[in-house]
Amino acid sequence: MLRIGIDLGGTKIAAGLVDEGRNLGASVQEPTRLPRPAKELAEAVFHLAERLLKEQGIAWEQVECVGIGIPGTVNRETDCVEYANNFGFENVPFVKMVKDWFPCPLYAENDAKAAAWGEYLAGAGQGSRSMTAVTLGTGVGGGIILNGTILEGENGAAGELGHMVIRQNGRSCTCGRKGCLEAYASATALVSQAKEAMETSQGSLLWSLCGGKMSEVNGRLIFEAAAQKDETACRVLECFTEDLSDGAANIINILQPEVLCIGGGLSGAGEALLAPLKRKTAPKVYSRASKKNTRILLARLGNGAGIIGAACLNEQVEKAAVKK
Repeated sequence: MLRIGIDLGGTKIAAGLVDEGRNLGASVQEPTRLPRPAKELAEAVFHLAERLLKEQGIAWEQVECVGIGIPGTVNRETDCVEYANNFGFENVPFVKMVKDWFPCPLYAENDAKAAAWGEYLAGAGQGSRSMTAVTLGTGVGGGIILNGTILEGENGAAGELGHMVIRQNGRSCTCGRKGCLEAYASATALVSQAKEAMETSQGSLLWSLCGGKMSEVNGRLIFEAAAQKDETACRVLECFTEDLSDGAANIINILQPEVLCIGGGLSGAGEALLAPLKRKTAPKVYSRASKKNTRILLARLGNGAGIIGAACLNEQVEKAAVKK
């Protein structure tokens, strides 16, 4: 039997087929087109999944279940999205709206947790007992897997790793606090810090790489400039990885997971990000003298993690039911 995974994002909706071996097959996507009413968005999610099946010549009878990752706090008991700022949702019964469209069981979870679940089952965390995932994108997302199940917390909002404070009275964060990891270690923060540095470094290679347009600066260009020994880019990345290592060490000291998985768009930088992060995190870990310590790894599934994790949410529900 096949499963369908849906990754609902602020800019696009992606849907893909996942087989029994947790392999991602055909997928489709379309713009999310925000803002739009919740009912209309729920209908769009269904029609995208239906389009996927029609393009592949697959009937609904061949689909075991559907899973959806949503960027917000999902209450699985009430089928409500309690809060999703990018969608303007506050206690909206969005999951119920989506369920009403589908002819098979549907499971929902926060999108970062769904992506973490995908990496745990089929990516960087495969075979481990516990894994914590940190996604470095527009913000800093997270997902915590302990003893084979997603940590939900009392209200389903556990895992907001981007909102631990690493610098008291630091930069303002979108959550309303100051000094959050997200304000220092997200892709948004990296670009912002690079632009600030460029204003006083007119000779930086970053200016030529972005064609003289500061609006064109992105994470890839910053790592590219650093690879060419640009002093400004190297200085920015030195501060960025130092801040990220503070968050990584906090996570390891609190949870001691077997694997700390680093994903999101910035993980595409590979060893240029991973090597300094590991080097700077190691001396900050309380258990550094131990023979066994958390392995810091890059995510392996890319954009497919959210789809695979969503499609396999039924496994999370089944495991949780057995433990009860």
